[in-house]
Formats: sequence, C-alpha cells, structure tokens
Amino acid sequence: MIDFRKSFSVHLLALSAAIVMVVPVVSPQPARADSEQMAAAVFVGEPDEVAAASKASQVAAMDEGDDVNDPLEPLNRLIFDFNEFFHKAVLYPATSIYQIFLPPQLRNAIGNMIDNLSTPVILANDILQGEGERAFRTTQRFLINSTLGIGGMMDVAEDMGISEHDEDFGQTLAVWGMGEGFYVVLPLYGPSNPRDAIGKLLVDGYFDPLGQYLSNTNQDEASLARTVVGGVDEYGGVMDELEQIKKTSVDYYAAIRSMYRQKRMAEIGNGEAVELPPIPDLGFDLDESNPEKIDAGSASSPAEKPKNEEDQVSAVEE
Repeated sequence: MIDFRKSFSVHLLALSAAIVMVVPVVSPQPARADSEQMAAAVFVGEPDEVAAASKASQVAAMDEGDDVNDPLEPLNRLIFDFNEFFHKAVLYPATSIYQIFLPPQLRNAIGNMIDNLSTPVILANDILQGEGERAFRTTQRFLINSTLGIGGMMDVAEDMGISEHDEDFGQTLAVWGMGEGFYVVLPLYGPSNPRDAIGKLLVDGYFDPLGQYLSNTNQDEASLARTVVGGVDEYGGVMDELEQIKKTSVDYYAAIRSMYRQKRMAEIGNGEAVELPPIPDLGFDLDESNPEKIDAGSASSPAEKPKNEEDQVSAVEE
C-alpha cells in the first residue's frame, strides 16, 4: 500500500502544477494592496489599542516594498474559502473535542512528542544549510528530550536553555538562493509558494525516519493517525487567535497572505525574536507547533530594531 501523506502530496502537487500552467492565462494580475492599511486593519478593535498599533506597525514595516505577487488570487480565494469551510466543518469541532476531553498537561505532552518526532527533519535541513551550531543544538534537544523527557513528552532541553527552532526544505532552498515565486493556497495545506510546496510535499518526508518506517511497513492507519493528531494539535494552538484576526480584519485572506510571507521571511533569516500574530500552517507534517513567537528578519534584508510604543502608535496614525 502507498503511504497516505506521500500519495496525497504527490497528487496535490500535480494538481497545483496544472493550475499554475492554466490559470495565469485567464486570471488578471490584482492590484497591489496597501500593506500598512491592511496590517492595521488586522488589529482593528483589539482591546489593547497600543498593542494593536504596535503589531500593525511591525507587520507593515516588514511588508514595506513587498509585491503582492498573487497572480492566482481568484483561484486562491476559492481554495482559501474551501479551507475555511473545512476548518469550520471538520477541524474546529475535532479540535474542540480534543481540548475538552484531554487535560492541558496531556495535550502539552502530545505536542512535545510531535515536536520531538519532527527533529530529524529539522536536523537534516540545519546540515544542508551549513548551520553547524544549530544542528548541534537540534541534536542536543533530541537526545535530552528523548531520554530525560521520556520519549519527548517533556521539553527538558528548553528548561536547560536549549531553545527550539524550526527548519524545512523550503527554507533550505531559500538559503541556497531560490526565490519564493508567486503566492499560492493549497487545498487543506493552506498558504504556500512553489518553493515551499516542493519542500513540504516532496522532500521533507524523506528526512522523517518514522514516516519512512510506517510507509515501508504499510502501516497506513498509524501514518494517518499521526497526521490527524498533528493537524489537530497544530490548529488547537492558533484556533482562538485566528478567530480574533478573522473578526477584526477587513480582508482576512490578504491578512493571512501578508503574515504568512513575513513568517517565512523571518524563519529563513533566523533573526531577532519579534511577536507577530499566529499563521495557520496546517501542512499536516508536524511542524510549527509553537506559533506565538517567530524570528524576525529575512534572507535579503536584516530586521530593524523594534520601535518604542510611542513611535509605533504615531507611525500607524500617520
């Protein structure tokens, strides 16, 4: 039997490639959105107006001069709406049940185990990017959490000051000089681009020993269970924040598009830590389980130091 994730990924990538070849012929290039107005709109109505202005200023500053580059926007919006329907009809109820019946301690242990199982993918990409220090830190985390952390249920390494980071083959391609290309929304997987889709759907799975074992031994049910639990755990970490952004944003699609791009730029740059809103990354490949904080910066330009609150408020007012 064929592994569920690999089979679905290959068919999805083929469908995406067909869409890429056909749709640009019939889809007009949309006008560029004003990044600062859009970013401010994401946080309109937040209880803490100073925090809202601060976050909006940071998002707008990072997006300044960036082209929307969304030639498939009409189709992307249709897929985005389908994904939202899936979230509302399937993922939200499943996640709610998951959170009701499982105590926080158990959910935290499951999340830690999922993080630990994704370590080989992170390590492989650390090495491919020539990041020796980060690769060593990734190895330390895996050994400590797999032993002292009882199979990864506890993040003992974090308590010891060995912090977690995330890597994937999309980031590796970016470090090697490959551009992101145009924006695309994949069914179920969500925001992406050709570079990241290649890494997520075709390459990272080969760096996953457990996934390879389940595939080679025809344990499709176990592979599917791992995928579902990973997706539910991922969505549970951002569900409430996404609802808040949806309620307060003028254009939810544009808000997610902008934040996704900045999130990816930040991860590639490995820069300073700056708070940004959570971005749904439901790749069902066990990554991005802690979206509250990400690194700021990009491969092409360093991140600016955060302004003080007064400067941020005045920037948004202007």
